[in-house]
Formats: sequence, structure tokens, C-alpha cells
Amino acid sequence: MKLITENRQARHEYFIEDTYQCGIVLEGSEVKSIRAGSINLKDSFCLIANGEVFVKNMHIAVYDKAGAYNTRNSKRDRKLLLRKAEINKLIGKVGEKGYALIPLEVYFEGSLCKLKMGLCKGKHTFDKKETIKQRDLDRSVERELKNYR
Repeated sequence: MKLITENRQARHEYFIEDTYQCGIVLEGSEVKSIRAGSINLKDSFCLIANGEVFVKNMHIAVYDKAGAYNTRNSKRDRKLLLRKAEINKLIGKVGEKGYALIPLEVYFEGSLCKLKMGLCKGKHTFDKKETIKQRDLDRSVERELKNYR
């Protein structure tokens, strides 16, 4: 597994309840652009429409060596490949208040490009502050243990 990019902001903004691995429907030039690392997951989200799952606002830069035929939009909607049972399960979960589907990582598994999507619940401001506080405490404890040894 070769990690290409991750959505670090999502881990700060949401509680991640569950994760799903899915394939992405891409063109050849988009795969080459992803291999070069020209992808951004910031502000992207997943949407379920007509029994299919799509990722929106995922930016994949236009591959510069693709030629004149590569005129696709870099932020177009891309279909995600999931099993029907998983989609039905997600429809029930996303229907609950406060849940969203957020892309967390894009990686290659063998020659296939995969996306790790999380079923997330939004954090409030006080939750974010508590997370930062806990992280700072953990860092200080690690620092003290390092100096103690």
C-alpha cells in the first residue's frame, strides 16, 4: 500500500465512526496525475445519489503531458465503487442527524487507486479544544519520559 495523500483536516473536524475502502472511477491521465502526487482532498465530501456514491470537490490536477484531449474539469464528481450492501448501510447511517461521508486517504493497492472514506460525525468547538489539549498533554509526557531515560 502506497499512501498518496490524506485529509488531515478531517481528523480535526470530525469524529470518525467507521471507515470504508472503495475504488474510484478515473481516467488514465488522472491516475498519472495521482501517481505524481497532484491531488488534494481538502473540502471534499461524498454524496449518495440514486443508489451510487460520488466524491465531490476532490481536486486532481490536469496532467500536463496528456495532450489536447484532456479537457476534463479537475474538480469533477467521481464515482466510488462499493458493494450494494455497503451502500444501503451507508444510506441508513447518513440519514441520521450529524453524519457525513468524508474522504480520508487516497492510496494505491497494487496498481489500483483506492479511497478510504470515513463515516464521520462533526465535532463542536469544545471537542476540538479538548483534542488539542489532550494532544499537548501527551506530547509533554513523552518529552518528560525522553528526558527521564
